[in-house]
Amino acid sequence: MSTNHHHQHPHNHPHNHPHNHPHEYDTVHEHADWHTHDHDPNHPHVHGGINDYMKAVAEYRKTFASKQDVLEQTPDPAVREMMLRLEQLGHDTVFDRFDQQKPQCSFGLGGVCCKICNMGPCKITPKSPRGVCGADADLIVARNLLRSAAAGVAQHGVHAREILLSLKFIAEGKLNLPLLGEKKMRAVCKAFGIETRGQSAKRLAGKLADVLLADLSRALPDDYETIKALAPAERQKVWQDLDILPISAYNEVFDAYHRTGVGTDGDWQSIMKQFLRCGLAFCFTGVVASNIGTDAMFGTGHRATSKVNIGALKKGYVNIAVHGHLPTLVSEIVRIGHTQEFIELAKKHGAKGIQFYGICCSCLSAMYRYEGVIPLSNAVGAELVLGTGALDLWVADVQDVFPSIMDVAKCFKTTVVTTSDSARLPGAEHYAYDHHHTNIGDTEKLARKIVSRAIESFATRRDVPVFIPAYEVTADVGFTAENIAEQFPGYHALARALETGTIRGIVNMVGCSNPRVVYERATVDVAEELLKNNILIFTNGCASFPLLKLGFCSKAGAAKAGKSLQEFLSAHELPPVWHMGECIDNTRASTVFGGIASASQKDIKDMPYAFASPEWSNEKGLDASLAFRLFGIDSYHCVEPPVQGSVNVERFLKHDTKATLGAVMHVNTDPKALAAQIVADIEAQRQKLGWD
Repeated sequence: MSTNHHHQHPHNHPHNHPHNHPHEYDTVHEHADWHTHDHDPNHPHVHGGINDYMKAVAEYRKTFASKQDVLEQTPDPAVREMMLRLEQLGHDTVFDRFDQQKPQCSFGLGGVCCKICNMGPCKITPKSPRGVCGADADLIVARNLLRSAAAGVAQHGVHAREILLSLKFIAEGKLNLPLLGEKKMRAVCKAFGIETRGQSAKRLAGKLADVLLADLSRALPDDYETIKALAPAERQKVWQDLDILPISAYNEVFDAYHRTGVGTDGDWQSIMKQFLRCGLAFCFTGVVASNIGTDAMFGTGHRATSKVNIGALKKGYVNIAVHGHLPTLVSEIVRIGHTQEFIELAKKHGAKGIQFYGICCSCLSAMYRYEGVIPLSNAVGAELVLGTGALDLWVADVQDVFPSIMDVAKCFKTTVVTTSDSARLPGAEHYAYDHHHTNIGDTEKLARKIVSRAIESFATRRDVPVFIPAYEVTADVGFTAENIAEQFPGYHALARALETGTIRGIVNMVGCSNPRVVYERATVDVAEELLKNNILIFTNGCASFPLLKLGFCSKAGAAKAGKSLQEFLSAHELPPVWHMGECIDNTRASTVFGGIASASQKDIKDMPYAFASPEWSNEKGLDASLAFRLFGIDSYHCVEPPVQGSVNVERFLKHDTKATLGAVMHVNTDPKALAAQIVADIEAQRQKLGWD
C-alpha cells in the first residue's frame, strides 16, 4: 500500500472553450494537386505565428479536466465511488497523476519539441524559429506526427502478426486450435482469388495467412493484396492518384522512421504523404487483417446479452480478468477455466466456481464468443477495478496495460501474469510464448498453468477486503456485418431507413479514453446528442465501455433516441448503440458502411456517415481516425492532436484533405458542440443526396 496522502479538490473549472471552425466546400476535387500552401523555406515562420500557437496551446490547456472535475461530472457513479475508495486508501490513480503533471509542456502539446537527435532537444520559439539542423515548425510537427502514426501501425501490426502467425501455426499443425470461422474464411479467400473448392480448412488457413503476412512484411514493391481485394474501386483510384498506396506495413513503418531521421526528408509535405501511407497500412493490416484472422480462428461470435460494470463482480468465485489485445492464449485460458476439471478444482479450494471478466479489447473479443466473460472497464479505469479487491488473477497481454496496475495489484494481493515477450511488468509472473514462438504448441499447458495459478491466488487472498459498488446493467452485444446483413437483408432495409430519414445518419464511435477530458463524459455527451437527433451509433473498443455501462447498448436504451429512430429500434427490438467488439472490429463498422452505401448505389464518401473518437489518446487512435478519413468519412474529436505549432500541418489535417480525400478532422473540446457539428454535417450531407 502506498503512503497516505491528501488531495485538494479545487472548485470546478467550466470547460467553455469551444474551437468551432466551420468550413464549407461547394465541391470536392478528388484528385487535387498534392502540394498546397507552399511557403518560402527561407522565411519559415514569423514570430506572430509562433506567438499565436503559444496562445492557442495556452487556451487549450485551460480546458483540461482535473480529478475534481471527474469526481463531479463522471457519468458512471461506480467510477466516482472507486476513485474515492482508492483515495481513502492512499492510492494514486491516473487522475491524480494527470493533475501532478500540470502544466503540461506547451512545446509538446504544440508538437514543436524535437528530440530525434542528440544535437537537441530543440523547440520552436520567437527567439529560435528553427532547430539546430534547420528544421522549422512545419517539419518538426510533421515528423512527430508521422512517428506517432508509425507507432500505431506497429502496435496494431503486432496484433495482426500474432493472429496471423497463430492462423499459420494452426494450418501447419503446430497449434492445436479449431478453425471456428471456416465459413467467413472461405468467403474472404474467394475475395482474394484463392481457390476454395476441394481445399481443407487448414490448407486455406495457411494460404490466407501467407497472403496477409506478405502485406505485413514484403520488401519488394508489389500489390497490397488486402487493398486490391477489399477496398472500394473509387477509393483505390484516389489513393493511386495521390501515390499513397503502401508496399507493406513493415515497409511503411521502416520508411517513416528513416525519413524522419536527422538530415533525411526535409519537406513537411513529403512527410505527410508518408503519414497517409501509414494510415492505409494501419487500416488494411493492423485492423482488417487482424479482424479476418480473428474471425477465421474464433468465429464471428453471436448476438448475446451480458452483465456490465463493476457491480457484476462476484464474491466467492475465482475471479480472473483478461486485459489487452491478443486472443490466442486468452481463448484457451477461458476454455480451460470453463472445464469441469478446473471448476471442481476451484470448489476444492473453497470457491463457488470460476468467473472471467474483461478489461479493454481482450474482453470485448471474448465476451460474445464465450459465455460469461463480463466487461468491466477500459484501460484508464483498470486501477479502479483492481481497487475493488475482488480479482484473484489479472492476465495482461499487450497494449493499454498501464504499469501502474502493479502498485494496486500488490496492495490487494492480486496475482498479475504477463503473457507476451513484448510486454513485461516488473513484479508480475510471466507465462508466455517465447520470442521465436518455439513453444506455441504449449498453448494448453500455459493456459492450465495460468488458471491453476488463479485458483492458488484465490486460496491465499481470504483476508483481502472486497468493496464492490452496486452498479451493473445488461447490454446487448455481438453485432457483426454478417448478422446485420441477415437481419436487414443485404443492408437494403437500413439503406431505405437512411434514405427516408427514419435514421438520419450513422456514426462509428470508438477510441481510447483521455484524462484531458472528464473521463467518459465526452463519449456519453456526444452519444446522447446524436441519438436525440435520430442518428444511429456503432461502437467498439475502449469508447464502448461507458456506452455499455450506462445502458446505451440495451434495448431499453431506445428511449434515449429521437422519435423516428426510437420507432425503428423498437420495431426491430434493438438498442440505439450497436456494439461490434474490440478495436480491430472497426472492420465490421466499415463493412456495414460499405454495404449500406452499395445498397443505396452511392460511394461511402457521399453517405451521411461520421467517425467519432471523442477521448482518443494513443497512437492507434491517431491512425484509426485517419483510416476513416482515407475512406472519405470526416472524423470528430474532443482532444487536439499535437499540431498547433504548425499552421500548415494543422491546416492539412483539418482542411486541406477535403480536396484530396474528401474528409477532414474536426476538433472541439466541448462535446455537445462537437455533437452539434456532427448533426449539422450529416444533415448537410443528406441535402447533397436529396434525402430531405
